[in-house]
Amino acid sequence: MADELILIIEDNEKNRKLCRDVLQVKGYKTIESETAEVGLKLALEQSPDLVLMDIQLPGMDGITAMKQLKADPNTQNIPIIAITASAMTNNRTSMLAEGFDGYQTKPISLKDFLAEVQRVLAAGARP
Repeated sequence: MADELILIIEDNEKNRKLCRDVLQVKGYKTIESETAEVGLKLALEQSPDLVLMDIQLPGMDGITAMKQLKADPNTQNIPIIAITASAMTNNRTSMLAEGFDGYQTKPISLKDFLAEVQRVLAAGARP
């Protein structure tokens, strides 16, 4: 559908730019943060339709940040996709078990990345 607002929480500028550019070309609006702490604040203020969460962040890690978003009544229904450089086969299962709504490995495959964004947006947050 596009036009949805997506919050990108990623400390690497090149990864952030790639996500932003790909999403904006497809019609999505984006906001960004380099840290989980600022990302949590943006999620509360902007109520994005989706959060893309890097796992390895300076300060608070992405898993802790996701759990804080899911624990807050104001942000608990925002779907969150984990974005990680760890491509271990059991990692997808463990990230979804932690509470993420989707999972992507870095470097991202543009086709898989967009398909996962569309799938998670269509599904909405888990109840």
